[in-house]
Amino acid sequence: MARIGVEGTLTDVKEALKEKGHQVVDLHSEEDAGQCDCCVISGQDKNVMGMSTASIAGPVINADGYNAKDVCQMVEEKLQ
Repeated sequence: MARIGVEGTLTDVKEALKEKGHQVVDLHSEEDAGQCDCCVISGQDKNVMGMSTASIAGPVINADGYNAKDVCQMVEEKLQ
């Protein structure tokens, strides 16, 4: 399965993605995001981790307003 970077505050999303078989990585730095197929952010901070340039070629999903099931579905759709 895919390697998914998830912002630290999204514990329920991390668990749901793990249950679906994805490798989940905590996003602590720009380097963490660069090694992921997709990233999920909380949307609470527009400039996550102080990054001003994109360090990931894959999709970034803003989880703000969505439950863990919805976010998992969005991740899987983006990775198809």
